[in-house]
Amino acid sequence: MSQSIALDPIDLGILRALQNDARISNKALAAEVGIAPSTCLDRVGRLRSAGVVKGATVVVDAAALGRPLQAMLAVRVRPHHRSVLNPFVSHVLRLPETRELYHLAGPDDFLVHVAVADATGLQRLVVDGFTARTEVTQVHTMLIFQQWQGGPLLPPEPQGPARRLTAG
Repeated sequence: MSQSIALDPIDLGILRALQNDARISNKALAAEVGIAPSTCLDRVGRLRSAGVVKGATVVVDAAALGRPLQAMLAVRVRPHHRSVLNPFVSHVLRLPETRELYHLAGPDDFLVHVAVADATGLQRLVVDGFTARTEVTQVHTMLIFQQWQGGPLLPPEPQGPARRLTAG
């Protein structure tokens, strides 16, 4: 659902707290932003239904699951039509090695973040999972040596009056 929602400083405080600790209790969240727990629950529900809060995620270490080698695959697909793209996206998302998938503008059509056990597994994935498909014209493989996660999307402190965001 995509809609426009006005975010006041309390909403921004809720979002900031949830980004820093998605497992925070409603009672602690309410205390942190200075509102009643029932009001906090209603506000979080509104943020979820508006699509501003899209969920909470557990991050699992791929190496701990036997997939220590990660790579980005830059993939070109032809023809670049929805009738080709949709089945390709479905295929890639069904691959157990896929961690993330991005549809891009530019020379490459997709960027696929994958995690595999070893170089042999990466070669098998590229050859059998990608280049064997007729719509795939090129796969460029980039190994990931190290990765970092960015910080919260919101600024550290509220700035100015209520903001209007379009969720989607």
